[in-house]
Amino acid sequence: MTDGAPDDDVQLTARQARRAAREAKRQAKDAAYEERLARKRSKDVQFWHGHHVIDAAGLAEAFPEPETAEYSARTVRRRITHGVTLVLLLALVVAGVVVAGMIQRGELVLHFGTPRPVATADSCPAGPFDYPANKTVTVNVYNGGSEEGLAGQVAAELKKRGYKVKAVANGSTPYDAPVVVVSGAAGRAAAFNLQRNVKGAEYVQDSRKDATVDFIVTSSYDGLIDARKVDQTPGPLSCPRLGPTPAAPTAKPATPAAKG
Repeated sequence: MTDGAPDDDVQLTARQARRAAREAKRQAKDAAYEERLARKRSKDVQFWHGHHVIDAAGLAEAFPEPETAEYSARTVRRRITHGVTLVLLLALVVAGVVVAGMIQRGELVLHFGTPRPVATADSCPAGPFDYPANKTVTVNVYNGGSEEGLAGQVAAELKKRGYKVKAVANGSTPYDAPVVVVSGAAGRAAAFNLQRNVKGAEYVQDSRKDATVDFIVTSSYDGLIDARKVDQTPGPLSCPRLGPTPAAPTAKPATPAAKG
């Protein structure tokens, strides 16, 4: 028994050491648990359910921003291109709205084309012509003067009187009459109607085949005659630039035969 005492002491000391280690480990585990539990119960905003919350200051500290923003040349070009494109699109939208408003108010007239080349007749067409109903007349209104939007204004007035307005555009005429009325042979009666609505209007004939009439207003245009005062009785066209209508040859009386 005496010889085996040291071995027992060594075993006892080893068991105590292992027990102490287990106890220390358990205590450390309990301490960690108590710390987590305390964090959960804590009102500190930096902890949520026992987890540390990173705020803006923490993020800024962890990921510091560069002192100067550095972009690649490709990124800079792309951003400039996008900016210029957006500005141009906005400018187009604004311009479209402005132009649409000007057209609606008659301040701007679109160019649909110039009047057909005029091939004047040698003489004024023979009349008299009946005054057709306004609704049967199709008219193209052209601005041959210097006042912007004049064709649109005149077209609106003619529409109020029942005319069928087809084209509204800028045009030109070598004549200085307030209005130059142009038509083909099929549109003479319609031209007569329109000529009666303007004081001092001149008629010119061209080679068109349909019955449309060109109504070219100039800088000396001062408005239409009052609709209630328009003379609708049959009459001739006014063609001061053309020669008079040739008179029909008169038949010579037969000469009695000489008696033999």
